[in-house]
Amino acid sequence: MNLTENTPENIEYMIEAIKDKLRIANASAVKASHFDDSKYEDLKDIYDMVMSRSQFSISEMEAIVTELGSLRK
Repeated sequence: MNLTENTPENIEYMIEAIKDKLRIANASAVKASHFDDSKYEDLKDIYDMVMSRSQFSISEMEAIVTELGSLRK
């Protein structure tokens, strides 16, 4: 998968991967359709950071979720 391209499929893939990695409790509240494609690069940066780490503190997880919230439409 080429995540350098801004496509709805790539947004969906990254959101699902982030939700899985962070084990977000209310995952149904985080949907790819809620995200603005003009913020694709920011989403990609979050995705890359989340995928590069094996563990997160609670405060880091809260910060990531807050950042995701700021990217919503």
